[in-house]
Amino acid sequence: MTDQPVLYTEPGSSRWPLLWGPAFAAIGAGLEATTGPVHGVEWLIVGIVLFGVAALWVNARRKVYRVELTPTTLWQGREELDAKTITKVTDVGAAAGARVLGGGWTSPRKTTEVPLRLDDGTVVIAWAQDGEALRAALVRLVEEE
Repeated sequence: MTDQPVLYTEPGSSRWPLLWGPAFAAIGAGLEATTGPVHGVEWLIVGIVLFGVAALWVNARRKVYRVELTPTTLWQGREELDAKTITKVTDVGAAAGARVLGGGWTSPRKTTEVPLRLDDGTVVIAWAQDGEALRAALVRLVEEE
């Protein structure tokens, strides 16, 4: 992370899924209370284990699906692209076999592809959940200098 202004960002995941496990355990304990004695320690363990699994999941999504654009860098997942190498954003066709930024074979589900032309003439595929907002931020950065 840098101390530069962020022009566009998507965190990859919010932190609210961390509450799913403890909420499930609380609901389970509440339902168990309607039928007799509650196994409080067991429900506490269930809540902690589910919280831990959700924490791993959220942490992974925040690394793999993060999108951040600053004046010097475009982050796509774990891949960093120097913004100076982007020469064109509009009217760039996605060539078959174009490399997808972020290290995957395809862009993540529920994302919009944004083809970019680099200074070496290659086309790469950037992606974001709000592809139009990413494209607009890239146009402001690259093509309106």
